Amino acid sequence: MNSSNTLLPAIGQPATRALAAQDITSLEQVAKLAPEYLLSLHGVGNKAIEILRQSLHAQGLDFAVA
Repeated sequence: MNSSNTLLPAIGQPATRALAAQDITSLEQVAKLAPEYLLSLHGVGNKAIEILRQSLHAQGLDFAVA
């Protein structure tokens, strides 16, 4: 697996569309962002953040600090 392009987990269509609209397509890109920023995007909620957090941790990554 190419760790520089880890695909996003299934977080629901609204959250997926919100990230895609910001050209966020990989966990590595998510790791550069604070969860507060992601929550500010229409369609991204607490459930999506928790799924992303678990996926990030599984890859040895975490969200950026706000």
